[in-house]
Amino acid sequence: MSAYFTMEESDYKALDNPKEHILDKGGKIFIALYRNEPVGVCALIKMDDPVYDFELAKMAVSPKAQGKSIGKRLGEAAIKAAREVGASRIYLESNTILTPAINLYQKLGFQKVVGRTTPYKRGNIQMELNLTQ
Repeated sequence: MSAYFTMEESDYKALDNPKEHILDKGGKIFIALYRNEPVGVCALIKMDDPVYDFELAKMAVSPKAQGKSIGKRLGEAAIKAAREVGASRIYLESNTILTPAINLYQKLGFQKVVGRTTPYKRGNIQMELNLTQ
């Protein structure tokens, strides 16, 4: 992530203490292994929100493992986990400079939404996945 953006306060909170800020609140962390080496990660963060159940966040795939559908598999695993606990909507924020990520989110079924406030300076696109359709 730091190759594209500066780390922000909300990043540090989640990444410095994922147990407290993600897992203990009902979220999940997914780690992709390739040849027994961790090469990708993403989080499903439980949201206290009237519209969204979870945020898909902190997705990253090592440059040496890109192009192997690892991001897609991470996203699919997160969506499956959200469905298994009865979630109806997943939210995410990103930046359109990350064209491959935006394309991946669209392939996973996410659609652009507008009008939400964001804690991220870098976020210029917000997307949702409606799991009830």
